[in-house]
Amino acid sequence: MKHLVLAITSLGAISMSAFSADLDLPDPLISNSGIEIDSSRKWEAARRPEVLELFREHVYGRKPHSTKGGWNSKNLDSGSKTVEVTEGVMDGAADLHSIKINMNNNGIEIQINVSLFIPVNQQPGSTPCFILICNRDPENIDPTRKIKSPFWPAEEIIRRGYATVAFWNAEVDPDEHDGFKNGVHGLLDHPDKSRGKDAWATIAAWAWGASLVYDAIESEGTIDPDKIGIIGHSRGGKTALWAGAEDTRFAMVISNESGSTGAALARRMQGETIAKINKGFPHWFNRNYRNFNDNEESLPVDQHMLAALIAPRLLYIGSAQEDTWADPEGEFLSGFHASPVYNLYGHKGLGDASFPTADQPVHGDRVAYHMRSGKHNLTEYDWGQYMDFADKYWK
Repeated sequence: MKHLVLAITSLGAISMSAFSADLDLPDPLISNSGIEIDSSRKWEAARRPEVLELFREHVYGRKPHSTKGGWNSKNLDSGSKTVEVTEGVMDGAADLHSIKINMNNNGIEIQINVSLFIPVNQQPGSTPCFILICNRDPENIDPTRKIKSPFWPAEEIIRRGYATVAFWNAEVDPDEHDGFKNGVHGLLDHPDKSRGKDAWATIAAWAWGASLVYDAIESEGTIDPDKIGIIGHSRGGKTALWAGAEDTRFAMVISNESGSTGAALARRMQGETIAKINKGFPHWFNRNYRNFNDNEESLPVDQHMLAALIAPRLLYIGSAQEDTWADPEGEFLSGFHASPVYNLYGHKGLGDASFPTADQPVHGDRVAYHMRSGKHNLTEYDWGQYMDFADKYWK
């Protein structure tokens, strides 16, 4: 496999040619058989499916076939969606659609509660929307708005003309090393078959949940199904990237400080490495991923290839200056080195951008990046940058 020889240096506003130490990254535009990919048609027909399969095989895992069909799937014993609409919330600025998704199978029952706020006085099919994967306590996405968290500034999102929806990842699958017996794994995995080394794990389950939420909201109110973005922070950011890779309906994918096995390049081995994340969270990725503990150079992919799977859709990667565990420079480099795939579609991506100083966003051609000053968090500043970028394409 052809590799890209790249280089790295310390944080700062730097030229990509000023790097001082080499990295050897897999080339997203060379197929497994050594064929050069020089068109979007070849990318979509040959290379993109290959890269997706490499990530399924070695990192995130494969979903069982029974995951197809959402809550109406014939593979479920039962499933339903109910919606309750409360008009004129947020002092009359929005309508609240409270959605409950119920599924029953293999003796397992799960309910996913989805809170969707839509601005009032919108034309049918006209309202762009952000789906937030909430990996924090559910009070951060309080639908009553008695608690207002900067993690989900729903009022400001509505003010800017966007709908927004949030769901709690633990209702899809618990964030626990429980043998994959509960949540959507217990619901959909075959009860009489052992799990393979490439079986889907928790990040993939949450990503499946994000697609389920897309199904639930695409026909609600005035939502524009072609302008639905997915956003997540930290482990939620890893989930957003994988959801966007597998489900091309997401028109914008936002990774906020996703770090290791999210946006950060594994081969840099900065902050949280593969070995560290597999030890700390053995349920997040498939068992094959453990083959690359302290062995990053053998991984047939790296995270710039995950970012490339979003092309030609909108991609935004956000970092925080003090979040060295997530390796901000490695996150930037993934977006930067996804640009050759965006080039196939006539887009520059991040082009010749340099790694920026804090609070100096780089909004490229369908790919954007910023490093916020401060610590690991999802803040109103981050949301503002994401909406500014979306405005350029959706407003």
